[in-house]
Amino acid sequence: MLPPKHIVSAATIVLNEQKEILLIKGPRRGWEMPGGQVEEGESLKDAAIRETKEETGIDIEVLKFCGVYQNVSDSICNTLLLGKPIGGELTTSPESLEVGFFPVKKALEMVTWKNFRQRIEFCLNEKLHPFYIEF
Repeated sequence: MLPPKHIVSAATIVLNEQKEILLIKGPRRGWEMPGGQVEEGESLKDAAIRETKEETGIDIEVLKFCGVYQNVSDSICNTLLLGKPIGGELTTSPESLEVGFFPVKKALEMVTWKNFRQRIEFCLNEKLHPFYIEF
């Protein structure tokens, strides 16, 4: 029997000093938080830092682990972390058509893909940490 194949991803809610959220506009899902698959031998924290840098040009410090969204049928575990910018400059990439910091209310209106808005809301509500949501 083959071992199970799972995908683990790390996404980051990055808040600047003005309490604005860093979002990317991807080619497939529209506006979302930066993140992506964790590579073999890489920690969740390091993956979040790398993916944010690759997709936005921003260097971050991870402040805390917030929780997990598990897509049971597709064997995907999406981990969510909270971070703050510590350097870099906003830049687009092949994975991000646009990038920017947006006020929370506006950001939540911009994010429309599946349960991504809820993921941001859960990360911003410390009373819910750590959370585990399966769908």
